[in-house]
Amino acid sequence: MRRFALDPRLENDTLPVVPLGLCDLRVMNDARWPWAILIPKRQDIVEFHDLSPLDQTMLTFETSLVAKAMKRVTRADKLNIGTLGNIVSMFHLHIVARKAEDANWPGPVWGFGTREPYEEEALQRFIAELEAEVMAS
Repeated sequence: MRRFALDPRLENDTLPVVPLGLCDLRVMNDARWPWAILIPKRQDIVEFHDLSPLDQTMLTFETSLVAKAMKRVTRADKLNIGTLGNIVSMFHLHIVARKAEDANWPGPVWGFGTREPYEEEALQRFIAELEAEVMAS
């Protein structure tokens, strides 16, 4: 069995928040939307059904945990949760906090405009607040 290695595109576009039981919790470096990503630490997983039944259950639990934390931290009007994988096939799950006044409301975030990296202070604050909220749950 090969050791888990993060896809280089995910490593480049995201920053670590905290490791969870199954997943690494990371955030997308795009200030237009608060955007968390859960990446199961399993090699060669492309689809949800590639995970074992136990890992599927754990992913569901961790998705709920992070979604609740994202909602509290961002005060989002709506959360978009999805697993596209058309560009990065390594299984990863997006949790995007949306507000009625955001850049493309109510349209999707995928493929819209150009990524706008966070200012360092805002990024570190978002990471710290999300980690604190997840760990408090």
